Amino acid sequence: MGWDDLVIEKAGDFAWRIPPQGPMRVPGIVFTDERLLEAIRADSSLEQLANVACLPGIIKNSVAMPDVHSGYGFPVGAVAAFDPDSGVVSPGGVGYDINCGVRLLSSNLDYREFAERVPELTARLAGDVPGGVGSARRDLRLDRQAARRVATQGARWAVERGLGIAEDLEAIEEGGVISGADPTW
Repeated sequence: MGWDDLVIEKAGDFAWRIPPQGPMRVPGIVFTDERLLEAIRADSSLEQLANVACLPGIIKNSVAMPDVHSGYGFPVGAVAAFDPDSGVVSPGGVGYDINCGVRLLSSNLDYREFAERVPELTARLAGDVPGGVGSARRDLRLDRQAARRVATQGARWAVERGLGIAEDLEAIEEGGVISGADPTW
């Protein structure tokens, strides 16, 4: 069966179900109304949601929110949970194209040691990583001119102000800046 023949069933007033078909291990669930579903069908996000449902170790469902749209394999606006022993880790499930701040890293801690340190690690991350409204970083304010510099200089702007390290730039797509970015557009 090709994904062009994807079966989608109404599962509630604002829910649609893609039952397991082909290699899918679990159903796909889409939370939306009929009008938005037609727009969602216009791209490949439902096929991508079905592909996520094929991944090893997936638990229960692959799920899409009303703003779902095509991503790089894993649709933007979708979530999935995976068994820690038999599943996969998929950074594409968060979206690396706009550098959402997700990082994967290794540690010498085993699960038990990590679990014991979660409160400490969480507090440290919350203090060190700026995070939108209510952020602990009250000293980070941008006027219009500074915002333009951020848009044109990207991650290098942050590194030059001590908000990152030079090695970060080597690990970020295009060095953390889109060449030719012009905020006046």
